[in-house]
Parts: sequence; structure tokens; C-alpha cells
Amino acid sequence: MAAKGYVEGTGAPRSALKSAGGWLLYVLLVALAYWFMLPPLNWRSLDFWIFILLALALRLVMSGFSVLRRLFSGGSTKSRGSLKEGFHELGLFSKILAGALAAVLIFSLISGAVGLEIFNAHRYANLLTTKQGDFAADVAELSMSNIPVVDRDTAARLGLRKLGEMSDLVSQFEVDDYYYTQINYKGSPYRVTPLRYGDVFKWLGNQSQGLPAYITVNMVTQETALVRLPQGIRYSDSEYFLRDLRRHLRFCYPTKIFDNISFELDETGTPYFVASTVRYRIGVWSGRDIEGAVLMNAVTGECAYYQTEDIPTWVDQVYSADLLLDQLTYNGEYQSGFFNSLFGQKGVLQPTDGYNYIAINDDVYLYTGITSVAGDESNVGFVLVNLRTKETSYYTCPGAEEYSAMESAEGVVQDLSYSSTFPILLNISDRPTYFVSLKDSAGLVKMYAFIDVQQYQVVATGATIAEARANYAQKLKNEANIEIAEGEAPDQTEETTVSGRVEATAAVVIDGQTHYYLKLAGDDAVYDAPVSVSERLPFVQAGDEVTLTVPQTPPESGGVPVSALTVG
Repeated sequence: MAAKGYVEGTGAPRSALKSAGGWLLYVLLVALAYWFMLPPLNWRSLDFWIFILLALALRLVMSGFSVLRRLFSGGSTKSRGSLKEGFHELGLFSKILAGALAAVLIFSLISGAVGLEIFNAHRYANLLTTKQGDFAADVAELSMSNIPVVDRDTAARLGLRKLGEMSDLVSQFEVDDYYYTQINYKGSPYRVTPLRYGDVFKWLGNQSQGLPAYITVNMVTQETALVRLPQGIRYSDSEYFLRDLRRHLRFCYPTKIFDNISFELDETGTPYFVASTVRYRIGVWSGRDIEGAVLMNAVTGECAYYQTEDIPTWVDQVYSADLLLDQLTYNGEYQSGFFNSLFGQKGVLQPTDGYNYIAINDDVYLYTGITSVAGDESNVGFVLVNLRTKETSYYTCPGAEEYSAMESAEGVVQDLSYSSTFPILLNISDRPTYFVSLKDSAGLVKMYAFIDVQQYQVVATGATIAEARANYAQKLKNEANIEIAEGEAPDQTEETTVSGRVEATAAVVIDGQTHYYLKLAGDDAVYDAPVSVSERLPFVQAGDEVTLTVPQTPPESGGVPVSALTVG
């Protein structure tokens, strides 16, 4: 028979085993919290200290429950005397836990206070430095055939439509609308996104093969492709357990502090997740900046870490727009100190509310206007920030704030109730010019507009980009006395006319716009005429004589685009 208070066959006191069981439960709960919270094991991470606080608080609560359980479990006076002694023992441990909890809280408060802007205004201002740029030299004039017309919302709609065409995928997968990263791919601006599992049950049925494809949207042509992979994407946000994207990154790099994660493609079309890593340049966890990035192959899960200066050039987004806008705000507010940003506000500037992306050479740049804090609906200039290197150029150019330009474009077509996309900045004959797409209530692009940055009342629209640009050139000449010389735009391709008898016609809808394909007698070419080229186009029938205006050098593939049509 075992001695009183001991477990038979072990010689161990019951209280010791209960204590061991309590610690085991505590360790399991802490491990479970780490599994879901995934804090970096890095003392310069606020998430790490929040995790420590929670772990200490949990142990303090569990110790208190232990005391209460023994206090109200009943027993003899002797056992109550032992309880009293045990209470003092556990009370001491609880005091140690409470002291550690208070120390962590005090450390957190002091660390936060040390990094406040009031003490570090100039350091915040210098998180990002700008250089004066030459707009004409830095921003090349795009051919009209290379202007991106797709924004994030339109890309999402096109992606959903493309997935809906794939009967074998649409029932199991969805388009991951979290990403739609803008990248430069094969010399053109694209938005890309992976698929995701429809729900946990569809994950169970498909996770062994992974996500079978990703979607690309060409921002210039609106061409949307669902790219199937020989091996599926096995690591993503829609995975579970060890193949969850963030959990895999955390276990590969337990001390790294991750910031933005973007989905990108290398030159061969291999999908990668690019996870930026944080360093703090002010105090303990203030002055957030980027020190490098982890490139993770989305198919194999292989990871490689690069410092910012060593990141491959095919990577386009290392710095997130939110981080850059924060640093631009600090740069504009604190150049003359903290108190000047509150009182007097001499020379205080801020980025405008919106932003967009511009492709220059092989990099993607964030564009946003810079305005005064007075809120006078005008810009004093704008900045371009390289999303891979953070190289920032400032361009002095007083003019319309972006939303004013958008309203100006919408006012021209107010009878159609079209809405404007956020502008992108173009170089039109060395003149900064806003370009917007005008969309209908279904989100489909119907028209285009050019707005002069410096004189935003100069607005020109058109059913095609070429038509809108031609109207813009005429408006500049008539209303602002500014001449854009013929042939200055790189896309001024020579055109010719083709006449003949219509042999056959067919109407199709492409991205929400009706196109008519025409075949002329004795001509092998197929002519592609959007409905906007002529109000008579829908009534053209076989046997009609037509004259078409087409490029002198037809494209190598696809229909020959028609820019004008006359009947008879």
C-alpha cells in the first residue's frame, strides 16, 4: 500500500505530479499560441513582446487557479494548514510572475516612448531621401500601344471571368483577390495572382496536387491568361499546417520580422512569394524600414534571403506602398522639426490620398502627388519611388491634384455616368500628363482620357487611346496654345486605306466592347473594327462596299485593327 500522499508504484508525491501536469498543459498552450501567432523570436519585434506578455499572463492565471482549487477543495484543519503554507509558496511564485509581467510592460512602454516622433523628427524625415528629378529625361514617352489601361479592380474582374471559363477549376478554386501584384513581365506591365482553394473541403480534395495555376492580366491589352503549372503551387495563404505560407516562412527564418508579401514571376514564369524583412532604424521598434527579402519558390517551398542591394532585378515589389507613403509623409512633415509640423507648418508637405504604379525600364515605380497640408486641391509636385530599391525622385510641377483631374474627366462624360480610374502619369512630349480609363457601372473600360497636369481644364477623351491622344493634342493647341508636333509621339504609325466588297461579317464582344470582324472579297485578311469607329458599323452587311483605315504595316498575328470606316 502506497504511503499517504504518494502515487502507488512511483514514490512521487501527488502534488509534484499535479505540478508537472500543470507545467505540461502550460507548455502545450504556449506552443499552440506560437503556432497561430507566429511571432519572430527577435527582441526588436513588438509581436515578440506581446507573445511574452501573453505567456506570462497565462502562467499567472494558471497559478491563481491552482491556489483557488486547493483553497476550495475542503479537507481537515491540518490540510488547511498545509494549504496556507502552499498559498504562501504559490504566492511568491505569482509575485515573481507579476513582477516579470510588469517589467515587460514597462520595457514596452519605454521602448515605444523612445521612438516617438517628438524626440526623433529629423530621423523620421530621413527614413526616405529624395533627389530632384528631370521628368523629360527620367520618364520616357510611351507608345500609345504600351499604355496600361487596367487597374486593380478591372484586373480582378477579368481574372474572375477567366476562371469562370475553366469548368474543371471553377468548382474547386477561386481567384486570390489579396494579391494582384503589378510586375514587369516579358517587357510589359502585368497584374498577377495565384488561385486559392474554395474552402477547407476543397482543400482536402486538392491539396496533394497543390494550386494548379495562376492568372496574369496584361495591363495594356487586357489579355487575361490562366497559366497552368506542371507542378502545383504547394505553399500559399490558403494552405494549412506546415504548408501555410507564413508558417513556412517563420519556421525557415524564426528571427526575421516580415513585412509585405507579394506574388511575382521570374523570367521563366516560375511563381515566387517575395517576403520583405524589416529593420527598425529608430529606437527599438520605430522607424520601420526594409533590410532585405526572402524569395520563396511557391511550388517547392525553397527559400533564399537577399539583402536589398542583392535582390535580383526581376523582383519588382520589395517596398510596400503603405510603408513608402508613411515615409513620404514623415519626409514632408518633419523636415523643419516636429513642432513646425503642428504650429506654423512652414514648408510642410504630404502625399496625396491616392497612388498608382508606373513601369519604367525593367522596374515598377510608385507614383503619388505631393501637396501642401493646406488641402487646396492642387499639387506642388510629384514623386516616383522605385519599389525594389527605394530610389526616390521628386519633380516640381504645380498642377491639379489627382482627384480633381479625375472629376474633370468624369465631367466630360457625365451624361454616360462613367467613373474614372486613379490616374497614371505619362510623358506626352515632355509634358506631365494624367491618363485615366473611364469605366461603366459594370467596371468595364469604355473610354480613355488625357488630362494636362498643369492645366487640368484641358481634358480630352476618346473611344481609343489614339483618338483620345489626338483630341488631347488639339485641346492643348486650342485652349493652352501648346503645340505637340506631329510624329512626336512614338506610336504615330503610318496608316493606309483598304477598299472592297464585304464578303462576311461577325460580331463578338471582347472585354465588354462589341467588335466586328470583316472579310473583304479577294482579301485573306480579317479586319477587326470596334463598334466605336462608326455608328454605321452594326448595319454593314455582306455585299456592301466599304473603305477601311488600317495600319500600313499589319500586325504579325490577330485581326488587322480598323481605326476608321466609311460605307459606299
